[in-house]
Amino acid sequence: MIPKAMRPGTWKSGNLLATVGILVLAGYGAAVSGDNPAQAKTPENVASPQAALPAPVSFSSVIERVSPAVVSIQVTQDAPAVAQMRGGPAARNPDGMEEFLRRFFGEDRMRQFGQPHGGDTPGARRGPSQRPMGSGSGFIVDPDGYIVTNDHVVRGAAKITVTMKDGKKHEAELIGRDSLTDLALLKVDAGKDLPHVSFTEKGKPKVGDWVVTIGNPFGLGHTVTAGIVSAHHRSIGQGPYDDFIQIDAPINRGNSGGPAFNTQGQVIGVNTAIFSPTGGSVGIGFAIPASTARDVIAQLKDSGSVERGWLGVQIQAVTEDVAASLGLEQPKGALVSKVTAGSPADRAGVKRGDLIVGVDGKDVSSVRTLPRLVAAVAPGRTAQLTLWRKGEERDVAVKVGQRPGPQQVAAAEQSKKLLLGMRLQTLDPATRDRFNITDDVDGVVITTVHPASNAAAKGLSAGDVILEVANEPVLSPRDVVAQVEAAGRASRKAVLFLIRKEAEQRFVALPLREA
Repeated sequence: MIPKAMRPGTWKSGNLLATVGILVLAGYGAAVSGDNPAQAKTPENVASPQAALPAPVSFSSVIERVSPAVVSIQVTQDAPAVAQMRGGPAARNPDGMEEFLRRFFGEDRMRQFGQPHGGDTPGARRGPSQRPMGSGSGFIVDPDGYIVTNDHVVRGAAKITVTMKDGKKHEAELIGRDSLTDLALLKVDAGKDLPHVSFTEKGKPKVGDWVVTIGNPFGLGHTVTAGIVSAHHRSIGQGPYDDFIQIDAPINRGNSGGPAFNTQGQVIGVNTAIFSPTGGSVGIGFAIPASTARDVIAQLKDSGSVERGWLGVQIQAVTEDVAASLGLEQPKGALVSKVTAGSPADRAGVKRGDLIVGVDGKDVSSVRTLPRLVAAVAPGRTAQLTLWRKGEERDVAVKVGQRPGPQQVAAAEQSKKLLLGMRLQTLDPATRDRFNITDDVDGVVITTVHPASNAAAKGLSAGDVILEVANEPVLSPRDVVAQVEAAGRASRKAVLFLIRKEAEQRFVALPLREA
């Protein structure tokens, strides 16, 4: 599909087209160690203290076995719905620049550049009916026809068509999607058992292990590339659960959602992004680890959604200076900068200035570790937090809540008549960073405003924060929906919003009628 992101890597103001970025183009990852395809013996006549490198061999037997389970995905999208989702008309952007422009300039300016999300493949087709087409990759993980791909491949899809290696096409049903990990689960009914592959159970692969990818780059169909695992635990700014495997096997637009295999034919990752100055592969790709994908896909298959644990704290990284000020020999843990009132952390007695260094006996090595450890705790279960407070460690029991997020956004979208075209999102660290919202602001951020809505007519725009609705503070999209619906039940013609735009606050009355 047209890439979900041309994510900024490093840039300086000036030449926009020369900007280096992260380009999301392939799905979801999994990691596992695989044996080298061949182990070469050190020649007896070579005097070297190091073992000889394995000789190059063919991957053909592995590819023949797993490739029937890899599919190409074609997506048709309704342009009006996509335009509303993107906050602008269905005009065409320069290839690969949509997400970069959105992040750099904001949603309002994107209306000048905006085009619907049409898939990873450039040159998406446009017809009189304005139904953009795009393509990506996926792989079958169950003989009943369950298929893993990226969320950004199928987001906003009106129709999803899966093409098997033998050329047969099937219309797919979307079972569930998880935007926080960029994963989605589809299902096709082929009337028979289908070839399938499995996620590795061995753990993460070693740096230097072989990796083979199969996908649908640029809509060409089954294409195989090979390389090695380059690094682990990469964060590319995609979300709070970034923990990618970096690989150097070439992947390009259209590889989204395709599998990365070890030499045993097990899926170690789902390809999801590349780092690129040009939009093409330069040998730096990222895959979602199998350990992450397994758990998310299992939940999507069971319920169509993903539940994650939630503490209700804002956290920041610990620098060497901060560590020294806290009496630590070296930086570690996640420093609590704010505790949400009434949250699980608040009820458990967690305080601003606490350093969270462990969850259920597992070390919080950095600020990025904590969200993943907490998310893995089932909502409603009690977890043990290890805190560093006033120069000593102490354990605190906290009953973990359910993380607000896409579910609340979905609830908001179900009340479009009342919310008048606004898309809302809970304030989290990633959202604050995206819209430059400081930690002292509490509320619900507006991520998109439909240009024809009452909200747009009142001057609301992406990045504005809703502080109150009907004089009641709001902290999630669900809170906003509840207050607006209450106003509707009371037969009010309008509801009062307290809006923060940049450094200013003002009240805005929105009519309770459809935009």
